Formats: sequence, C-alpha cells, structure tokens
Amino acid sequence: MSAKSQKPYRFGFVLGGGGARGFAHLGAIKALEEKGIRPDIISGVSAGAVAGAFIAAGRSPEATHELMKSLSIRDLTNFQMPKTGLFNLNRLKSLLQEHLGDKDIKDLEIPLVIAATDILNGKVTYFKEGDLSTIVQASASIPVLFSPVKINDLYYVDGGVFNNVPLEPLKDCCDHTVVINISPMDKIETLGGIASIAARTFQLSVNAANRSIEGQCDIYLRPEELASYPIFDTQKADELFEIGYNYTKEQSFDIPEKTEPGFWQQLTSWFNKRSDVID
Repeated sequence: MSAKSQKPYRFGFVLGGGGARGFAHLGAIKALEEKGIRPDIISGVSAGAVAGAFIAAGRSPEATHELMKSLSIRDLTNFQMPKTGLFNLNRLKSLLQEHLGDKDIKDLEIPLVIAATDILNGKVTYFKEGDLSTIVQASASIPVLFSPVKINDLYYVDGGVFNNVPLEPLKDCCDHTVVINISPMDKIETLGGIASIAARTFQLSVNAANRSIEGQCDIYLRPEELASYPIFDTQKADELFEIGYNYTKEQSFDIPEKTEPGFWQQLTSWFNKRSDVID
C-alpha cells in the first residue's frame, strides 16, 4: 500500500490528564480558537478525555466550563467499601450520558481518541470507538482511588498510568500537533490523607514520562502556574480556565497558512487513493 502524500488532519489536539486542572484545557482551547487554530481530531486522557468528549461533541469551551464548574468532586464520585477502589465515577458517567447522550466515540462531530490503561495486560489502549461515557469514565479512574471499569471483559483505569499526554495516536495523521500539558509538578511541604497521597504518587509517576513530549509536537502548552492547584479542587474552576486562556493567548505560534494542493499534489493523491483501493 502506498504512503499518503497528505495527512488527513491539519490540527490535532492532545489533552493531558490533571484532574480539576482540566478547566485549563477549556481556556486554552478558547484562546487557540481565537487564533484560528481549531481541532480536526482530539486525543485525550483522564481530565483531557472529559474535556475532549464535550469539544468533540460540538460543545464550546465556554459552555462546557459553565456546566462543569458548578460541580464538586463529590458530585462526580460515589464512595464505596474499598474492594477495588475507594470511589467510583458512575456519577461522571451519568453526567456525560445526560448531556451528550448514549454516543459512540466514532459518531462524534470531531474524531476523538481516548487513552485508558488495560490493567490486566499492562498496556495502554487507544479507543477510537465504543461507548463514550464508559470509556471516559475508565480513562479518568485513577488506580486505588477509583475502581477499574470493565469494557469487553477487560478492566481499565486511568490512561495516564502509561501515557498522560497521549500524542502517539496523532503523530502520523496530523500536519500539526498541539499538546496541552496540565500537569506541571510542584513541591509540597506536607502529606494529606490517603486520597492526596495516592494522587501525589500518581502525579510523580506520570510526570517522568512527560519530559520528552515537548520536542515531539509543534505547539507545546504547559502553564507552570497550574502546579500550585490541587487536582481535586474544583472550586477554582474560573481561575483555572483563565490560566489556560491567558497563558495560551500570550504565546505566538509559527504555523504556515493552509494552502490548496497544486495539480501534481492532487494527481499524486488520486493515484495513492487508487492504489489503496487496489491493494
């Protein structure tokens, strides 16, 4: 099969995990849109999967922010007897179903890829189809804190275990990749309870894997100011949104203008498509 001469998507957005800091995704996306940069495909994990689901379904960053900021972490979780996790995210799943319906990922307005960790086989899975609300729930289920989610006889937890900035699915299909990393690390003076210890341990593990991402994408956004915001504090939603917006607004990007393919490019593309059919 011949290689494609043109990539199918111009801009691919990669939305990393980071709990309540996900509100910064929405602010950053708003600023990017004002600069004329809109996602043609999205890859998300955990909080990035939540934000990505709404954006891919056609919701604006502002509308998504207004909906989510009225909710606390308690509105999205259920406490349970510790067997596979202290809590579950069934309420988050219900929220997605209420506002986005029982959608399949492949039917969204903007193509979406969601990363989740197959905990039995020890690998990351990139979902491009399947029940949207269930897969988002799995992608956001931090191990120990939240119960694994069963999908097709396998159990999945937060995709950030292996890849908290899921760039890989978009590398070869986009002209330009835009990474929004909302998990800068801060130093802490004291430890809290079991939930904060588990969250901190998880942050430390995913941070190490994120260090090489910057050189692999075209636009890399990582607001350092986010480091001082706890990942479960939804009370600062407006501040987090503004941090993402203002940080992105201040950046300058050298993105070439989109040009229509010339005659020879069109002819080559036509032959490639014919070759794909024949193969």
